Parts: sequence; structure tokens; C-alpha cells
Amino acid sequence: MAAKAVSVTLGEMAERAERHLASGRFSSMSEVVRAGLRALDREEAALDALMRAKVQEALEDGRPSVPLAEAFARIRTATTAGE
Repeated sequence: MAAKAVSVTLGEMAERAERHLASGRFSSMSEVVRAGLRALDREEAALDALMRAKVQEALEDGRPSVPLAEAFARIRTATTAGE
């Protein structure tokens, strides 16, 4: 796929991006932005894995289900008891 030029306004983040570029770790602002996107991809993948694990944990929970109305009643009771 051919590279497509994209214009990005970084606003307050421009100074941080410039510091990363000045560090010598990156040879262009494009590399800085690509590194940021890779970090975002890793973060989203980690959150997705965490959510999948939590859902699986809930599905494997052996405790009996509670009807929704009862669950909200329990929450209301706990909330008013703590006031």
C-alpha cells in the first residue's frame, strides 16, 4: 500500500512530540506518530484481553444468577444503608 500524506494538528501535544523527536530515538515526526499509534493498539489489545477475561470469569462463576430487579434492590439497600 502506498503511503498517504496526512496532516495532523497536535495542539498541546506538539511540544511532547518534538521532545521525542529531539531525543534522537525517532528520525521523523511520522515515526513519533506511528509509535503512538502502535502504543494505542497495544493498549486497546490489553483492555480487550482484560474484558474478555472478566466476561469469561463471570460466565464460569458457579454462583446462582440473580434477577435484575433483585440486583438493583440489593444495590439500593446497600446505598441507603451507607448514608
